[in-house]
Amino acid sequence: MYDEEKQTHKKQYKRSGIAFSVLGAIIAVFLVTTVFQWKGVSIEVNTEQPTAQADELHLGQNQEAVTQAIDEASPAVVGVSNIQNTPQGAQKAGTGSGVIYKQDGDQAFVVTNHHVIDKASQLEVILSDGTKVQAELKGSDPLTDLAVLQIDSGHVEKVAELGNASDVEVGQTAIAIGNPLGMEFAGSATKGIVSGLNRNIPVDINGDNQVDWQTEVIQTDAAINPGNSGGALINLQGEVIGINSMKIAKAEVEGIGFSIPMNVAAPVINDLEKNGEVQRPYMGVSLQDVSQIPASVLQTELGLPKEIDHGVIVQGVEKGSPAQEAGLERYDVITAIDGQKVESLMSLREYLYNQANDGDAAELEIYRDGQPTTVQITLTSQ
Repeated sequence: MYDEEKQTHKKQYKRSGIAFSVLGAIIAVFLVTTVFQWKGVSIEVNTEQPTAQADELHLGQNQEAVTQAIDEASPAVVGVSNIQNTPQGAQKAGTGSGVIYKQDGDQAFVVTNHHVIDKASQLEVILSDGTKVQAELKGSDPLTDLAVLQIDSGHVEKVAELGNASDVEVGQTAIAIGNPLGMEFAGSATKGIVSGLNRNIPVDINGDNQVDWQTEVIQTDAAINPGNSGGALINLQGEVIGINSMKIAKAEVEGIGFSIPMNVAAPVINDLEKNGEVQRPYMGVSLQDVSQIPASVLQTELGLPKEIDHGVIVQGVEKGSPAQEAGLERYDVITAIDGQKVESLMSLREYLYNQANDGDAAELEIYRDGQPTTVQITLTSQ
């Protein structure tokens, strides 16, 4: 009887030992996998479950693709220092990021954000290897928040490959590369996905608390922090699909950043490089939204009918401008252009900048002294 019990205990002990051995092996595999993945090494673990093996293999391949994309694009991402003259002398006012997008002979060109270089007395570009070079501002555009710099190409190792943002899809991998919080964290990369497309973010350019423009952006949850501005948003092929521009910085908001798509940025970059500014149709008027004026004033002072609650009021006409040549006068109220309703100054700008071209003739529907009429205007670049 005693021998039988002893044999039974031995069998149980063996089974327990096997169980602990299996558990130990699982823990060891987990620890080794975690350590190797933390070190950036992709490993494969054999398993009897085919689906689990496929998932593990896919994870390893994806990690390799991310690493390759970062290696491909990182050398073309630079730092941009904004140096301003102060009573205490020249001082660094801030540091952002930029992307080398072109090399032409002994010169190279960098795209960054307008707000990164705004009010700068001097500009300095810090290359990926730490080399500092002086930069010349070729041009900037507050509406799209883009700027182009020119540098000596002697130390340039890599030019970014620009992608086509029209091919971008929600859910695809997005990697942000830049210099969050300055050059101490230069070349940082964060990974997420494309969260949304064709987002429109209102922009107040002159600080009057009125929306002047809506910037079209890509939304991403890849971390974008101060200092990332002007850096690259890339896909898994290492192509730049956007120029990182801004984020929503509120305590209750998590992971909402924005990047200017390359199909929006490319023509602006081209204009800034060649002309120093973006060539847009120009009317030569100062305007104010009808919505900003009390209805009683609109009706008594301008004679505007009660049903007209949209449009823009002409506050001034520049001499020699297309508006003056067309006969526009102060206090005219523009309510439509080429048959399209003008809701506000922003909607008029959007039509001029997105649908009209230099030299186009446009028909304006206006109210003058309370009476509707039309005016023909020939648009030119400023």
